[in-house]
Amino acid sequence: MGKFIINRRADKQYQFNLKAENGEIILTSEGYVQKASCIRGIESVRVNSQDNLRYYRKVATNGKSFFILKAGNGQVIGKSQLYSSVPSMENGIKSIKHNAIIAAIIDETIIIKD
Repeated sequence: MGKFIINRRADKQYQFNLKAENGEIILTSEGYVQKASCIRGIESVRVNSQDNLRYYRKVATNGKSFFILKAGNGQVIGKSQLYSSVPSMENGIKSIKHNAIIAAIIDETIIIKD
């Protein structure tokens, strides 16, 4: 099963990565000022990832393929890694569709003190 990992970036914003069953990052979110917004972003991925029209397929300047997942309002939810081919990118989209619905949420920003 895949998982959403919440962490904090160097600029103190929250972000999540969706990791596939093999541990590979398949989607990285934008930054969020509040953790609650980050969690809403995860819920938006769960919903919007199932709609093929929410994926915007692109080609980077180096010729590699990637995609952007957007919400219904056009806001960017997350971006993929760079893929060496279009079929590999399409497999990444399939992986998100499969993993996002059932992925657990792991919050790595929680500090447990004894």
